[in-house]
Amino acid sequence: MTIHGFPLLSLMIVLPLFGALFILLMRGENAVVERNAKRVALWVSLTNLLIALVTWGQFNPQLTDYQLVESYSWVQQFHTAFSLGLDGLSLPFVLLTTFLTPLCILMSWHSIEQKVKAYLLMFLLLEALVLGTFLATDLVVFYIFFEAVLIPMYFIIGIWGGERRVYAAFKFFLYTLAGSLLMLVAILAMTSEIGTTSMIDITGKTFSFEWQRWLWLAFFMSFAVKMPMWPVHTWLPDAHVEAPTSGSVILAGVLLKMGGYGFIRFLLPMFPDASLYFAPLVYTLSLIAAVYTALVAMVQEDIKKLIAYSSVAHMAFVTMGIFTFDINGLQGAMAQMISHGLISSALFLCVGVIYDRMHTREIAFYNGLALLMPRYAVLFVLFTMASVGLPGTSGFVAEFLVLLGSIQVSGWMTWLLALSMITGAVYMLYLTKRVIFGKSTNKKLLDMKDISLRESIILYPLAGLILVMGIYPSVVLKMSELKVVEILKPIKETSMRTIKQEGNE
Repeated sequence: MTIHGFPLLSLMIVLPLFGALFILLMRGENAVVERNAKRVALWVSLTNLLIALVTWGQFNPQLTDYQLVESYSWVQQFHTAFSLGLDGLSLPFVLLTTFLTPLCILMSWHSIEQKVKAYLLMFLLLEALVLGTFLATDLVVFYIFFEAVLIPMYFIIGIWGGERRVYAAFKFFLYTLAGSLLMLVAILAMTSEIGTTSMIDITGKTFSFEWQRWLWLAFFMSFAVKMPMWPVHTWLPDAHVEAPTSGSVILAGVLLKMGGYGFIRFLLPMFPDASLYFAPLVYTLSLIAAVYTALVAMVQEDIKKLIAYSSVAHMAFVTMGIFTFDINGLQGAMAQMISHGLISSALFLCVGVIYDRMHTREIAFYNGLALLMPRYAVLFVLFTMASVGLPGTSGFVAEFLVLLGSIQVSGWMTWLLALSMITGAVYMLYLTKRVIFGKSTNKKLLDMKDISLRESIILYPLAGLILVMGIYPSVVLKMSELKVVEILKPIKETSMRTIKQEGNE
């Protein structure tokens, strides 16, 4: 379905690619080219946001099938097509990606001074590939987009990152590539068994329990690294610390969500038996991540690294929510991914604001910013409160729903999750106390100016969305509600079948 035959989904992918190509072909004086490249990148990303909003307007949340479907014949002998579609699971991530991209470009307006053309080109390429990942309805197309995302992100970290950028970029690339190769093997095995790579057709097929276990593990490893889950999370703090501010924003805000999206899109509907079988493993890894990484975050002295470890803890709520196999838990996982995408992006942008002024992220360097930068302080406190799940913010809605789902599985697991929320509050409040409050004793901070107009344009929309989602969460939850119910159906059927078999025995 398209509007008057116009392929909106393809346009969202192609437009950033054309923008990147246009920037690549720009010639002239360096200063003029860089200024024009920034304008092109910003307008392309804003146009893509507008297109995403149009698709949202065309989207019918009462339907669970793919909408605005496009399909173009590709590799016929494998029954592979370049097919795209939008449903209640992918729409929130499409909106999140197109919303964060122009903010990242604005944040880089003055902070990126070297190879500006290449940097903007990489960001537009990254947007196109991420959108392709969320919109693909063919396994091969999904895999290509999923893997290709590594390329621009590798260069963003490796070229424009900090002192250890090359190490961080290689670690990021190798970890995520190694996990994804297992998924490729699983895709080839599924294709040879069924004879198609269509995600719609494969979801309707039933694999034997033995097949499901091996396929589940292959997909799980790929998505677990991308999340990242403990113990394959160690690439994330290094990548965040070394990446430029906008790189950290898009990494935390969007790329991590590709793992959670994969869990919901593939593992639950395609391998329901294996999902139930391996659920205790996921619970164990998630609880370790929630508690352990929260404790590790408490001793960090670099603001970025602290936020990076907090991301691992927050993603543990996502995996717990997904594998509760409960509508509240799964909706909570969806809300947590969107909420974390907004909150973590806002926090990294706040770090970027003060880093651009002082060129350090050491917590001990800052104090008393409430008196020096009052508008900045208000926003920083709001974002940290949202991160710890203050009622009225998106963080509370997401974590509350996950806890509602987890209590259906186990009371003690819910208590451990709640404990991780308490430790999260401890380190975020301690960070706020050290950076924002008190009297400034560092004379280097006295000349710091409050947030500029450009920084206000970046941060205030994030604050607004965090509050809107906290007060009226249905704006996000309604998109995926019926799709979540449909995804849980094979899990419920498997559970009922198992109960009956046990009763007969």
